[in-house]
Amino acid sequence: MAIPLDRQAFEPARPRMSPARVLIYAILIVGSIGSLLPFIYMALTSLKTYGSVINDTFWPWAPFGTELPQLGNYPEAIRQVGYDSSWHTFLFFRYIANSLIVASVTVAGVLLTSVLAAYVFARMNVPGKNFLFLLILATIMVPNDLVLVPKVVMMFNLHWYNTYLALTVPFMGSVFAIFFLRQFFMQIPKDLYEAAVIDGAGHLRYLFSIMIPLSKPAIMTIGLLTFIAAWDDFKWPLLVTRDASMRVLAVGLQQFMQGEGGTNTQLLMAFAAIVVLPVLLLFILTQKYFTEGIVTTGIKG
Repeated sequence: MAIPLDRQAFEPARPRMSPARVLIYAILIVGSIGSLLPFIYMALTSLKTYGSVINDTFWPWAPFGTELPQLGNYPEAIRQVGYDSSWHTFLFFRYIANSLIVASVTVAGVLLTSVLAAYVFARMNVPGKNFLFLLILATIMVPNDLVLVPKVVMMFNLHWYNTYLALTVPFMGSVFAIFFLRQFFMQIPKDLYEAAVIDGAGHLRYLFSIMIPLSKPAIMTIGLLTFIAAWDDFKWPLLVTRDASMRVLAVGLQQFMQGEGGTNTQLLMAFAAIVVLPVLLLFILTQKYFTEGIVTTGIKG
């Protein structure tokens, strides 16, 4: 005789909606809406005419208005950036190429140096490594603007000014990335290393065969944060580059041409939307790694 099962006994208990939880959700929703407002304004403005922008018309399109979305603002923004005679193309595409080169090389450099340094501080018995690690952490306390001028002078002395070396090499080491990965590596059980040593593996083989695959969420997080920082960097590329052909998107956005009646805001917003789009797509593609990290990386050392 089959015994009827009580489904409610196997269903997880739903969290009670206490006033405190409702307040937390309300604050998070308001904060989310506030963070999205600039992007909504940018997207809406990029589809307006110049007249709608200067008249501050919030929604000029049907059914509340008579205009159509101005998709032509995007190619017009690309055209007005300028033309690069050396590449026989618009400067906008040169800016994109420079930004991709700088961001990709910087990410590769940061991941290489940070993974190796973090592994040394987390797993290898090096004399004085804790003191050295504290010295490295102390550099976080130094403001970036304090060392900005010495670094620019160094670029001149090394003859790196107006080159990709000046745009990438100074940022191939990240103290935050070393600290973040070291803390993650220390959570991986030491028994895995002992088993790898028994199988004849050395430090490098253990690092690339076991540590890095287990640390993929942390490495992807560092890679994404580094890419965003390099993609959005403005001050340093402005100081160490001279030619328009060496500029990146952030500098190109600042130097966007102005019309006779002032800044063409609708074209400026179209340019800004194009700059933001790659970062948004990259975040969407890598979001699963953050979820995987929350679910599968609760490892105790």
